[in-house]
Amino acid sequence: MPTCRECKDEVETLKVVMSGGKKVKLCEDCAERLEQEGQVAEESEAVVQQMMGFTGRR
Repeated sequence: MPTCRECKDEVETLKVVMSGGKKVKLCEDCAERLEQEGQVAEESEAVVQQMMGFTGRR
């Protein structure tokens, strides 16, 4: 049985997710949580850039 690198649980299938520029094999729950954290980080960065008046591209 494959093992999730995040939670160390044995699962039936693993999902490949990009994390920090690297591909990581995670279970469905950990992959979903990582994607949500990434979305929150992007949204908060956009808000901070807007407050600071940043008009360039990232």
